[in-house]
Amino acid sequence: MVKKYNVAVVGATGLVGQMMCRVLEERNFPVNHFYPMASSRSAGKAIEFAGKTYTVEETTPESFDKDIDLAIFSAGAGTSKKFAPEAAKRGVIVVDNSSCWRMDPDVPLVVPEVNPEDLKWHHNIIANPNCSTIQAMLPLKAVYDKYGIERIVYSTYQAVSGAGVQGYRDLKDGVEGVPPKKFPYPIAFNILPHIDDFLENGYTKEEMKMVNETHKILHDDNIRITATTARVPVFYGHSESINVELKKPFGSVKELQDCMGSFQNVILRDDPEHNIYPMPIEAEGHDEVYVGRIRRDFSIENGFNFWCVGDNIRKGAASNAIQIAESLIEQDLVHDQYQG
Repeated sequence: MVKKYNVAVVGATGLVGQMMCRVLEERNFPVNHFYPMASSRSAGKAIEFAGKTYTVEETTPESFDKDIDLAIFSAGAGTSKKFAPEAAKRGVIVVDNSSCWRMDPDVPLVVPEVNPEDLKWHHNIIANPNCSTIQAMLPLKAVYDKYGIERIVYSTYQAVSGAGVQGYRDLKDGVEGVPPKKFPYPIAFNILPHIDDFLENGYTKEEMKMVNETHKILHDDNIRITATTARVPVFYGHSESINVELKKPFGSVKELQDCMGSFQNVILRDDPEHNIYPMPIEAEGHDEVYVGRIRRDFSIENGFNFWCVGDNIRKGAASNAIQIAESLIEQDLVHDQYQG
């Protein structure tokens, strides 16, 4: 007997929400009833899911009075703050893609390949990490478990789709000379060392997200971490240069290649002699994280550098959220409403 679950997608008409619906289909998630939700602006629109047409409903507290098992949110922090507790108190398990709940100590922050055990202590709200954090966690978890980590230096090169539909349009239109609407400066033929708001400490919110979320996911506040995040004129796929200082020495670069390349959903692309290295154009449309350019950092003891690429809309958002839902089912943490 196949168990099926009643699933809502909140923000179903947005860039990530649409991808969530697509990934649910692609991964044959066991959906019984499907409930697409969005803001009042998008309510009434028709969307296709699993061969059927559905009408998007406006998200209200009463939306969750239905027999919904799982609600996957991608509608912004304000919407999540307002409606996730309403869903949770009605017994719905929320997987939230916004920044709203990530640093709440009572809410698990989960990358399923890295810390699925944290799902066991959820209180009906689970946070999906930031896109740039998610892809870094897979290779970093591999070396963390084997060598320990003293320090991480993140430098990111993030695609415009990370800023939503308008960010995508700013690049597309900017090539034709149209002024930007989302970004403060043109992104076409340019790089902006500025993602999210600047804080008093000189860092942006995006940079501090990577610092704080890494600590929470790895359960280690002693790792010293710094970050610089930049927006680049690429449609899909975040790239990251990551410098790591390990606690224990490693024998060779191949040892690190084998360690990271054997980790779940990590693909090693590291053959510089033949110009093989990870690129966003290669990662687009895939759920795996690509790593390469692995090399020793001769300036510090036990240090190395690597290059990491992932599709920010898929693994960095939609696919990770669906994987969280799958892990909940695998661990028998969902009380299903329907069996068929």
